[in-house]
Amino acid sequence: MDSINASIEGLNLISDSAKDLKSQIKAKQSNLIKLLEKEIKIVPKNYYRTMWLSLGMAAIGIPMGVAFGAILGNMAYLSIGLPIGLGIGVAIGSSMDQKALKEGRQLDVEI
Repeated sequence: MDSINASIEGLNLISDSAKDLKSQIKAKQSNLIKLLEKEIKIVPKNYYRTMWLSLGMAAIGIPMGVAFGAILGNMAYLSIGLPIGLGIGVAIGSSMDQKALKEGRQLDVEI
């Protein structure tokens, strides 16, 4: 609670410049979500899906694309791995979101 209150106090001290305030709010919101997920495992809706979408493309899709390109002898097939990784990442993230919902660890907020 102290960390959350300190973040809010920090926001109250920022000037009313729309651009600066908006960026600071987004940064504090991101830090707050990371804190909640790390400390008490509470996440907003679709948190894991969003996280695993990019991880699936980067960690699964690119290596698969490189493997396809190497096997088929044409690196143009690198792009085939990206949608495969995206699909796998979304599937993993959605299943983790469903698990969090069943366990009551999901906030009724989508960010």
